[in-house]
Amino acid sequence: MEKIAVFPGSFDPITKGHESVLKRALPLFDKLYIAIGINADKKGFFPIEKRMEWIQQVFLDYPLVEVIKYEGLTIDLCKKLNANYILRGLRTSADFEFERSIGQINKKLYPNIETVFLLTAPEYTFLNSSIVRDILRHGGDANQFVPDGIELTA
Repeated sequence: MEKIAVFPGSFDPITKGHESVLKRALPLFDKLYIAIGINADKKGFFPIEKRMEWIQQVFLDYPLVEVIKYEGLTIDLCKKLNANYILRGLRTSADFEFERSIGQINKKLYPNIETVFLLTAPEYTFLNSSIVRDILRHGGDANQFVPDGIELTA
């Protein structure tokens, strides 16, 4: 059976932490979808097309990676894509508690799914997209926190 994974998130913007988790996960799967969720209740800081462009740029040399956008439940996307894994990165114990409950609900909704957690590399434990957006909102330079080749401007 082909090992297909979905890594869902807003990636608003993608960070070096995301990039690290994804690149370390690549050997585990035959196909990996980076799935940008569209939340009607939230307005993204960066347009979704820009986020998709950045991620495609970062993973240009990785043919098993496909960048997509989706609406609705992640588990419904997994069914549609015949994905049997959801990939999640964990920075802290609080992340684990949050992700564990979602993973358990997903398992109840779709018994064929497994959630795979990878720990964030220690040098990125502090990093998340909210911090990057906050730096930008206040006129700071957040480019050191995003993958090489991405140039952020507010």
